[in-house]
Amino acid sequence: MDLDCDLVIPCRDEAAALPGVLAAVPEGMGVVVVDNGSKDGTADVARRWGVRVVDEPRPGYGAAVHAGVQAATATYIAVLDGDGSMDPRELLPLLSEVRAGRASMACGRRRPAQRGVWPWHARIGNALVLAWLRRRTGLPVHDIAPVRVCRRDDLLALGVRDRRFGYPVELLVRAQQRGWVLTEHDITYHPRAAGTRSKVSGSVRGTLRTARDFAKVLP
Repeated sequence: MDLDCDLVIPCRDEAAALPGVLAAVPEGMGVVVVDNGSKDGTADVARRWGVRVVDEPRPGYGAAVHAGVQAATATYIAVLDGDGSMDPRELLPLLSEVRAGRASMACGRRRPAQRGVWPWHARIGNALVLAWLRRRTGLPVHDIAPVRVCRRDDLLALGVRDRRFGYPVELLVRAQQRGWVLTEHDITYHPRAAGTRSKVSGSVRGTLRTARDFAKVLP
């Protein structure tokens, strides 16, 4: 069955995790892997799996996602990290929500599968940003949309400009300003695949760098 949905997977040094992620992609869903400067053969792994690969040399999460969205061709877009922490099969309820017209964008809300999956510094940073957004904009979300599904053309029309880690925050703000209906769905947050390391939550320094990017796009 053709789901008319392309899954964009931004990657940087995710060769160890990517096979498990790709094996779990629902049948009928296209895949666009965006290699954002990997040095571990991530792109080669993706090509061996027969999926589309886009090389995006500009560093930054937003740059990788935007390149993948531009390269996609399906009506609907899903975005999910390539580190093995989230299961692509959990995208299906989100896609159904958008296809049925009940949401302009359906977002995943992480629920840790076990203690220690979500480091304290990353969780606190996430909570502070969301508290600010709820107070300033009334945005009714509880996670910074680490997984999301929407229509491709609608996403491109939003004109999100950030090309670093502020991308998902700017996306949420712009979506609300345009009157999008946003819904949240619980998704299981697993430990990252062995052999990979988070650029955000893997260290306090990474979390602070991400918080700086968030601050640049906060209203």
